Amino acid sequence: MGASVSLSPSRFVPTRKALLYAAFVLNGELALVLFYFAVSSSVPTDPVVLAYPFVWINASIWAVSRVDLPEASRRQRAFALALGVAYFLVLGGVGGLFMFHGADLGARVSWLSPGWGPAFVYSGADLTVSLLPFKVIGYATLAYLVAATVLDAAKTGVAGLLGLLACVSCAWPVAATVFTGAFGSASALAAAAQNEPYALSTVVFVSSVLLLAWRPTQ
Repeated sequence: MGASVSLSPSRFVPTRKALLYAAFVLNGELALVLFYFAVSSSVPTDPVVLAYPFVWINASIWAVSRVDLPEASRRQRAFALALGVAYFLVLGGVGGLFMFHGADLGARVSWLSPGWGPAFVYSGADLTVSLLPFKVIGYATLAYLVAATVLDAAKTGVAGLLGLLACVSCAWPVAATVFTGAFGSASALAAAAQNEPYALSTVVFVSSVLLLAWRPTQ
């Protein structure tokens, strides 16, 4: 007998405690941004650009708090973990966290506005790493949700790997990131952070999180 399917929208209605927690987080993030611009020489130009990282981060917090890894054998968990790590590396590669070329400029920390930074940047002869906090958190969240999806598929008797490869919610962020573009180089990081159109990639990320976090078997 398969797991029962719950389609009730009441599962997604926030509780009073959740709303209070969300208000606390949002107020904390606003205070962090105001403090950053108060102590730095930067001048805010576009509040929407400043908000993009927090949409990713807050969606990640929401998803991870709602989705637990299903019970599974050690072998199944190891397989799901390996697939999640591989998925993170794919997202990181197409999303600009790392590239296999560089200008050999060494390592530095770029103090961009909160969420965009502080960003660790390394440029070697054959490798460039640009770790923007919101992208690292976002891609790690998607990888976690993919691992949970694999374990859920195994628990409910669905062909896990075949189902994952055919899953639009898993392939969507990879394909969309390729089309929306990635950072060109470590030296262009600050300019890209201020000028890249992130509206589409943010919609892609949030929709992917919602699709992967929705667990009809729970």
